[in-house]
Amino acid sequence: MGNSLPVIICDDSPLARKHMERALAPWNLSITHANHGLEALEAIRAGKGELLFLDLNMPLMDGYEVLERIREQDLPVLTIVVSGDIQPEAHERVRQLGALDFIRKPIDIEHLSRSLHAFGLLEEIRPVQNLSPGVSGRLNTAPSSPIEQAQALSGHYQELANVAMGQAAALLAQLMNTFIELPIPSVKLVESGELEMAMQQSISQSAFTTVCQGFIAPGISGEALLILNGTQAEQLAQLLNHQGEVTEQVERELTMEIATLLIGAFLNGFGQQLDLNFSQSSPKMLDTLPRRDSLMDSNQPDRILSIEISYRIEGLALSCDLLLLFTEDSLPPLNELASHLL
Repeated sequence: MGNSLPVIICDDSPLARKHMERALAPWNLSITHANHGLEALEAIRAGKGELLFLDLNMPLMDGYEVLERIREQDLPVLTIVVSGDIQPEAHERVRQLGALDFIRKPIDIEHLSRSLHAFGLLEEIRPVQNLSPGVSGRLNTAPSSPIEQAQALSGHYQELANVAMGQAAALLAQLMNTFIELPIPSVKLVESGELEMAMQQSISQSAFTTVCQGFIAPGISGEALLILNGTQAEQLAQLLNHQGEVTEQVERELTMEIATLLIGAFLNGFGQQLDLNFSQSSPKMLDTLPRRDSLMDSNQPDRILSIEISYRIEGLALSCDLLLLFTEDSLPPLNELASHLL
């Protein structure tokens, strides 16, 4: 590969890196993987990348910080951002920091090709004539139980959540005319008793408001919880352009509006990637912990797949936590779908 172009793929998700590498398979490249921004900078300084594909939401050093360092240190690399954060403000910020282009996740191969061609990079990364078979996203040796499979696929679920939360944040940013700071999604398996205790603690604190909404798809069921700091009702009303007094009833209506938007947008983005359509029940405010709610039913399995996302409004103390909970008996079909992501 003497004429190959050195390329760095920087993303904290192994699945996302595999997606990017597969998308680049038609061209003659020498690819280096970086788990976060610091590794990417080290690889650039070591001469391992003339072209960098950069995620935004990463631990240790995110994509914005990487772009700032590249500009400050005048590092010899061209950068294309690849992210699930599709807020127009995110696009504008990375371009101001020197990125050539912004490609949304999941990867659009045609957009990728147009971008490489537009910046004259296709001339350097000439097509490879004989392609080896693509990397499979399926588990090579299937773990013995759905729980173990879900644990092995936690990176897949995190990347699914990363794309879905970006779509939800874009809608929220448009509604509020602001910028939403996105975290790295937390994916874990929890005991139902542990979850019940956490919910009880949240609901018992008067400063927090919790909205619950059930959802189903073929073979899959669960509940979504949105936890909002109730002491910030005035800021929420201002962001949603509410005119007039913020009564307790108005606060509840605003909270339900945000919950419906975020939960619906997240489930839509999550389902699209797995070719699923989720149906949702009516949202409800949890003033007390339900008596053995669907996820807590003693007849149900006691392990739950939890996906947690914390949304932050830039420049404000306003924040909310979105928690997606899938029952244990939903894991076999979910695992099967997630394992086919590549």
